[in-house]
Amino acid sequence: MLRISISSSIKKYCCKSIQYALFVLLMLSGTIENATATDKQEYISFYLSADFIGTRAAGVSIEQGIRTALSEVNNQVAGIPVRVQILDHRGNTRRAKVHLNQYLNDSFALVLFGGLHSPPLLAARDYINQYEILVLSAWAAAAPITRYPSKKNWIFRLSIDDSKAGYVITKHAVNHGKSKRPALLLENTGWGKSNHKTMKKALQEQGVVLSDVRWFNWGLTETSARILIRNIRQNGADSIFLVANAPEGKVIAQAMYSLPIQERLPIYSHWGITGGDFSQVVNASMRKGLSIDFIQTSFSFMNPLNSLGQSVLKQAQSLFPESIHKPIDIKAPTGFIHAYDLTKIIITAIKQIAWKKDIKSDRRALRDALEQLGTPVEGLIKTYRQPFSTYESNNPDAHEALSIDDFTMARYGENNEIVLYPLTEP
Repeated sequence: MLRISISSSIKKYCCKSIQYALFVLLMLSGTIENATATDKQEYISFYLSADFIGTRAAGVSIEQGIRTALSEVNNQVAGIPVRVQILDHRGNTRRAKVHLNQYLNDSFALVLFGGLHSPPLLAARDYINQYEILVLSAWAAAAPITRYPSKKNWIFRLSIDDSKAGYVITKHAVNHGKSKRPALLLENTGWGKSNHKTMKKALQEQGVVLSDVRWFNWGLTETSARILIRNIRQNGADSIFLVANAPEGKVIAQAMYSLPIQERLPIYSHWGITGGDFSQVVNASMRKGLSIDFIQTSFSFMNPLNSLGQSVLKQAQSLFPESIHKPIDIKAPTGFIHAYDLTKIIITAIKQIAWKKDIKSDRRALRDALEQLGTPVEGLIKTYRQPFSTYESNNPDAHEALSIDDFTMARYGENNEIVLYPLTEP
């Protein structure tokens, strides 16, 4: 790229006066890179703004899924190379907002993938839609994220949707676990509040008594977790519906394990616990003394694979030889699975638009193409036939690629692998 090569040669060979003159020239023009983008699109940027600290496994998994899908088309679309830009917001909403602005100021940025956390997307939902930031959610599950009240909705999701997740967790707890008096234990965020509404409604429809509702903040200590569990038990709960990510989820599981075995309650959890090191900390030995099930989507690399699944696994092994040798090495696998399928959908949609090499126009065209996808896309979870449509109040799932039929429950196996329950369980 010319700008980079000039800068490099200046550093090595040019005197200060020439360096300064060129610097002024570049600043005054301010359009060399943009002009180049207009005349010849040098590349497209796919942004990933996620937490690579507290829930690192989820962020890495999403990145691997994106890169694997792109590698299948030689990392280019419409004849233009694609670069994946990794941004770490560390679970912080303000840092995530900075990434949105970085996207807006990047004349090559086409789409922005979100990570595990819902709060950054919930907090910025109006901003995202107002400034036409094309956001793809491969994990964050809070129901309001994709339900912006406008036909020009800029957030698309291929993941679990919390308007439905509570029903899947409730059905499993009642039918499989014989739960009769569950308590809700929820993180005090927009994600927790979204699940609170759905889980209460799901329990009411099942005719199940809700015994208690307790909230906790990020950074929960084991002492505080024991107090929460003690209060839940005192209110007569026979189980816990948990909405937590890995950092707090493992603290709650450890607190439960510290109790006498006869006082421990089964836990039916959202999938946030799978996005970090939960299974390493709450290891197989500990889990023998606990009952922990959690929601997942319906594809697993641990199950017998069809030809696509085999091909994707082989490609991932080739791309990431140091970390992926066998299926169990794909940590937080739903992130990989969802990001892979979502990237394939994006690639197909890009092929459908007339490329203008004007980033704002191309973003709008791509947004519209996602709602009018004319070609089926074979993914790991399923084949997607027009996965998105125009959002309206009477079509609230318009920007949801998955349905409740794609969700199931799971548990950790002996080797920390995620084992899915059959979709047809009672």
